[in-house]
Amino acid sequence: MSILIDKQTRVIVQGITGRDGSFHAEAMLKYGTQVVGGVTPGKGGRQVGTLPVFNTVKEAVIETGAQCSVVFVPANFAPNAIREAADGGISLIVCITEGIPVLEMVDLYHELKHKKVLLVGPNCPGIISPGKSKVGIMPGYIHKAGAIGVISRSGTLTYEVVFDLSEKNLGQSTCVGIGGDPIVGTGYVDLLEMFENDEETDAIVLIGEIGGVEEEKAASFIKTSIHKKVVAFISGRMAPPGKRMGHAGAIISGGKGGAVEKVKALRQAGVVVVDRPDQIPDVL
Repeated sequence: MSILIDKQTRVIVQGITGRDGSFHAEAMLKYGTQVVGGVTPGKGGRQVGTLPVFNTVKEAVIETGAQCSVVFVPANFAPNAIREAADGGISLIVCITEGIPVLEMVDLYHELKHKKVLLVGPNCPGIISPGKSKVGIMPGYIHKAGAIGVISRSGTLTYEVVFDLSEKNLGQSTCVGIGGDPIVGTGYVDLLEMFENDEETDAIVLIGEIGGVEEEKAASFIKTSIHKKVVAFISGRMAPPGKRMGHAGAIISGGKGGAVEKVKALRQAGVVVVDRPDQIPDVL
């Protein structure tokens, strides 16, 4: 099994006529994802390769039966694109766009929870269930089907860890990049619960970083609700105090969000926390 997406997931691409949207729509198709069309307002009736372009998400859903949308829309327009997807009948939205203002995301977060629409991202690489489907920008060739669930705030670290797992013949059930912004739609706790309930996921890899308290929340949830083995890596241990390190959410403030606190909380919850990403396969 897998979580969130599988071979039957029908996907549309918002912003399909742009450079990134068209490139990754083709890459997703080549991987085997059921990409069924795209949306760019004012360009309905055109085609990108073999894919039809629609003016609205609602029209695309009616015509194609899409359940999932991946957003390649500039930051200024991405919040409204996400709202349109939620109102148009999409149940899973994956937002690749980075640079969405935090205040916009605060409003969006609560809107989508109220509508019971799942958002992955923004500022994320997406989701992949190896051998079944990928929605986003993850390089499919490094992944291998298996029983390890992967959750990460960092796209690049996801690729590094997945490559090491695949090299050691440890395939993945699903890999989810949740994004590195201060506010994201779907966090560790949501995904940990999904992997715990997935019969074909045997163990979980959690990749975290400095900033925020999401890893500490994950630790509390793991302690009470997760029975599967969890292995974690926390990046940013050598980050200079007060500096933002790459991601908008990777900044320590008010004495919270440091690597030491996160590692301590996870270890107290029974998680094996490694010092280097390449140690994860051996621990598993």
